[in-house]
Amino acid sequence: MDDGEMEIPKSVRPIMMQGVEETKLGEGNGARKQYRYGNLHIREYDDKYVVHTDKVDPKKDPFGHLIKDSPETLIGIASSIYFGKEVGSYVFNKRKEKSKNILLESLLMGGLASLTIGYLGYRFGKQIRKLK
Repeated sequence: MDDGEMEIPKSVRPIMMQGVEETKLGEGNGARKQYRYGNLHIREYDDKYVVHTDKVDPKKDPFGHLIKDSPETLIGIASSIYFGKEVGSYVFNKRKEKSKNILLESLLMGGLASLTIGYLGYRFGKQIRKLK
């Protein structure tokens, strides 16, 4: 369980779900469903709820939420964009004289690099947060 999260067994104390909204936003961590109520983020599992409070409500300030509550997502996005563009440009420039499908090749290789490096950047950011 991450720092700041509280685990509530369903058998001990069912959470009253009035006013919460189901959401797909947020890291699910294997939860059946996720809910938000302002800054409150609730994950529902078969036998428990895991609850934490975000610093910034993602509905009111999505970018602020990423900065304060999920900087690893920003690291993943930034590295994905940067390296995807660099690899795509590199492939295009190196193979433009040799390939009839250069645009497709460069988009494919740039996209693959983007996905791979974006995921690795995200995981790296998660590891950095664990060190704090």
